[in-house]
Amino acid sequence: MNSSAAQTNIETTADGQLKHFLSTSNHSRETLTQILDLADSFISFGKREIKKVPLLRGKTVVNLFFEPSTRTRTTFEIAAKRLSADVINLNASRMSTSKGESILDTVYTLEAMHVDMFVVRDGASGTAELIARHLPDDVRVINAGDGRHAHPTQAMLDMFTIRHYKGDFEKLTVAIVGDILHSRVARSQIQALRVLGVKEIRVIGPKTLIPTKIESMGVVPCYDMDKGLDGVDAILMLRLQHERMEGQQIPSKQEYFYRFGLTSRRVALAASNAIVMHPGPINRGLEISSNVADGPQSVILPQVTNGIAVRMAIMSLLMGGQHSSGGAK
Repeated sequence: MNSSAAQTNIETTADGQLKHFLSTSNHSRETLTQILDLADSFISFGKREIKKVPLLRGKTVVNLFFEPSTRTRTTFEIAAKRLSADVINLNASRMSTSKGESILDTVYTLEAMHVDMFVVRDGASGTAELIARHLPDDVRVINAGDGRHAHPTQAMLDMFTIRHYKGDFEKLTVAIVGDILHSRVARSQIQALRVLGVKEIRVIGPKTLIPTKIESMGVVPCYDMDKGLDGVDAILMLRLQHERMEGQQIPSKQEYFYRFGLTSRRVALAASNAIVMHPGPINRGLEISSNVADGPQSVILPQVTNGIAVRMAIMSLLMGGQHSSGGAK
């Protein structure tokens, strides 16, 4: 790697260890697999009488959310507490940034209190990386979603779920359906699937919601839902990002569901043992029918459970924690 490339990738240390987790594209297959393997060892902790391990005891984690998301923040909080970290939740939109103080000023103030890790979410792209580039070497940053850019931990919990139910990525055809254009989740999913060596990735949706030249990302665009789902092993539905849309990018909710909503008939077009996923929150009757969301092929609720284990794994690796199955105290 040349010096400019090394400078650009701030997510790993000089010896290849995880330093920050800002994307799924700047990590090797070995690193992503390491995260999945470690998460697999954490997955049973939710069923234990004592759910904690002392891997981050004495560490302080700040959930710094400039954009609200109760679901994501809560899973990060639970993950950090199960690792025995002290957790501070800050809804920064209600703090000094709304009074004119810069994001970095807010971060510097918190860092002066000897914070060890920031989990950052923002409606603008690049905020987590900006913060990571301005912190001391011993402070870690996790991107919990930034603008349209990336949502890497969501993608990794999706990868964990796919591997759990479907096995070897190299044999799989995966379909990502819906609002590809505005979805940071879709971008991170595509990057992770490519790194992990999936056989084929299809993106399905109306032309107004699929970026031009998306083939350059190594995917196959499909504008017909029935054809796109033919024989796929995993169906990753996306939420329509109404808040990020400009103008009328879908004809109507009824028309969208008619053309791109996931129904039982359409699930039957996929492989017989295909799984159905959705990052939530679900818009029932718009992106997916209730009988599919609650049906036997849906793994939407297990995704939420898996999210805690995956975020525990990422936090542990960033802080250099080691885990053994007997580590709970």
